[in-house]
Amino acid sequence: MSVPDWLHAVQNYMRNLQYNHTGTQFFEIKKTRPLSGLMETAREMIRESLPIKCLESVILGIYLTNGLTSVERFPISFKTQFSGHHFHHVVLGVYCNGRYGTLGMSRRADLMDRALTFRTLSELVFDFEDSYRHYQHTMKKIKIGLYVPHNPHVFQPIEWNYLVINACKQGREDMRKELEKHGRDMRMKILKSSSAQSPIKERTRGKSLSPRRRPGTSPQRHQHIHRRDKSPAALDRKPSELSTLSDGYQIRI
Repeated sequence: MSVPDWLHAVQNYMRNLQYNHTGTQFFEIKKTRPLSGLMETAREMIRESLPIKCLESVILGIYLTNGLTSVERFPISFKTQFSGHHFHHVVLGVYCNGRYGTLGMSRRADLMDRALTFRTLSELVFDFEDSYRHYQHTMKKIKIGLYVPHNPHVFQPIEWNYLVINACKQGREDMRKELEKHGRDMRMKILKSSSAQSPIKERTRGKSLSPRRRPGTSPQRHQHIHRRDKSPAALDRKPSELSTLSDGYQIRI
């Protein structure tokens, strides 16, 4: 299965769980919790198969894409204002082969997933901002996190708010520059980490051969031949009983 097909299957799975309109939080998600603990919550979501909200969909999306090592995942959070009230939303950003997209859940169909078609991170974020405008929501803040590790057992929390953009005080051009810089920095970190990893040499098991030991020669025999006999008895031996080797060592005949 290709990466776009896999992401599409993950999104369809979350759609089948449906959005949680009950007002009751079925799963507790603490952003400060280690990734390994959040992955356990994702497994619980699969077992229970209950409706989920946006934050739960991010955790579930991370769990279901851990095997796609060519896909980088990072959280994207939005804070908007409508009729004097503030609203928060989060989706899972995905990056693969120079294209950006998202996975997620929302009450609105155009505030959930995006296919891997956006060339830059700013294009992806501005597309969400345009969707919010259709519902008369004003964008207040945008928060971009860092790439989430693919190892589900790491004991570290997800970085949710690495880049915070105040959309009320910045124009689109300034926002574009910050988003593009953040996207480049994340890609460079991945390149540096992959280049810094060197293959681990396997340790050779078994006995190592000494430079002076010949294969097939027992250690006892080798030690007897090359050890100079310094005992007093060796000085009393007759010359006929001693034989000098080429390297100066003597053995008894």
